[in-house]
Amino acid sequence: MIYWSPSECMDPEARLGYQSELLRKQVKYAYENVPMYKKKFDEKGLKPEDIKGLEDLKHVPFTVKDDFRENYPFGIFAVPMDRIVRFHASSGTTGKPVVVGYTENDLEMWAECMARTLAAGGVTKDDIVQVTYGYGLFTGGFGAHGGSQKIGSATIPMSSGNTKKQVMIMQDFGATALCCTPSYCLQIIETAASMGIDPKTLPVKKCFLGAEPWTEAMRKEIESRFDVKAYNIFGLTEVLGPGVSFDCKYQNGMHINEDFFYPEIIDPNTLEPLPDGEIGELVFTALTKEGVPVLRYRTKDITSIIKEPCPCGRTGRRMDRILGRSDDMLIIRGVNVFPNQIEEILINIEGVEPTYQIIIDRENSVSDNFEIMVEVSENVLTDEIKAMENLKNRILSEIHSVIGLHPKIRLVEPFTIERSAGKARRVIDKRELYTR
Repeated sequence: MIYWSPSECMDPEARLGYQSELLRKQVKYAYENVPMYKKKFDEKGLKPEDIKGLEDLKHVPFTVKDDFRENYPFGIFAVPMDRIVRFHASSGTTGKPVVVGYTENDLEMWAECMARTLAAGGVTKDDIVQVTYGYGLFTGGFGAHGGSQKIGSATIPMSSGNTKKQVMIMQDFGATALCCTPSYCLQIIETAASMGIDPKTLPVKKCFLGAEPWTEAMRKEIESRFDVKAYNIFGLTEVLGPGVSFDCKYQNGMHINEDFFYPEIIDPNTLEPLPDGEIGELVFTALTKEGVPVLRYRTKDITSIIKEPCPCGRTGRRMDRILGRSDDMLIIRGVNVFPNQIEEILINIEGVEPTYQIIIDRENSVSDNFEIMVEVSENVLTDEIKAMENLKNRILSEIHSVIGLHPKIRLVEPFTIERSAGKARRVIDKRELYTR
């Protein structure tokens, strides 16, 4: 195995000491340069010198998304504007966007993280990398682009959309690696097939997929239909963008770039730290960021930390696949439901396409109306009505056995559900409309 950086194989004990040193410096830096952090510390009667190492991290106040919105746009920046060389921001669909600024050193660190990410999947300077994440304020496009360029790969800055052109460029340019969301990767596969092109004949052999939750079953679906290795990557705007963690060739948990980001798992209710291996909310502290230092950021993502060594030889801890988000969890008729649970069920049923939509409403009803719209393959649609009913009943039975609810199942033709070049819209929750 070839590693991009020796830091990935650092002695674990030496890493802990290094992380403690970085944490002390970063806490002092944030306190002295970001008024929000000074206020948070002062309100707790805490001083930077009280944080002597990782064992004291539990005393540091949390940072949440609302902190960014309340200090919009630049209130959390720790450096003057003449040191900021790039902005990125979240979509802002639920309010003011989260805005982050990067210094030259931040961008170099980001490129380093993404170079490790791509290299772990086998990308070298001999590859041609097609970046289909959106360019612009969204972090995906520029993040993947920076890592690809640092490796020295030829980079195709396609951005998202115009899927037929994506397939054409992929074929004509000989792209060997693809960076996009899992749902858009499926759309590329479907589009290629509709153009009369067998997706397996396309030159892409490795895909780096992130920016939305996806299941192990979807990974297998993509790998079998595209004849590729599909690697899970993770990041978030507030902490960096893509490159915080990544799969290696063993695809058994995402390696965290622990020399830049320190992970914790907390109980989302008590906010107390949980030991490695237990499932809870993921929290990150950025240990080296200059533009926007982030201490104990609550991601809302639900996962666990894997401490056991990976056969690849990297010595840092890994994070398991994201099970869902604490703020994306649906409560339907009093039952907690994650969309990923539905996806895991559907993708393992023959005749069902990996595209679905959950629709919930409450019009003229005290109880929730729960419907799942599922695309099925063409050959299923041509079967007799009894076969369609059998498929519908099987889906209903499988879902009930996992979540204990009986949704309405609506089988629809392929391409009925609206596609997106970005993150897929898996849930339409109309209940708010009837409570205003």
